[in-house]
Amino acid sequence: MDIVHGIFLVLHLLGWAMVFGGALAGMKSSKLTDGAFHGILTALVTGIVLTGLLGSDANHVKVTVKLLVAVVVTVLVVLGRRRPEKVTTGYLGGIAGLVALNVALAILW
Repeated sequence: MDIVHGIFLVLHLLGWAMVFGGALAGMKSSKLTDGAFHGILTALVTGIVLTGLLGSDANHVKVTVKLLVAVVVTVLVVLGRRRPEKVTTGYLGGIAGLVALNVALAILW
């Protein structure tokens, strides 16, 4: 079971890296990349699977806070894809900041 948990953890972190990299890469042209969308879906799904794998051992407050941040990032990415004219460097910076917050919560909490 440790191998399955490890595989999903790697996929989860790669998903967040895709969102972070997509936000940073898009800052030059104020455009949200498709990789950010696929990355957030990967991070969201694998995060839910990881929580299920942990079961009752999970810190439910931490998981709830991380899920709320992930949902906000998901909404921002989806809205950025639907209305690309609204995407600015500040918008992308907000996405990158929330991704950094979520990773910091995972490591430091």
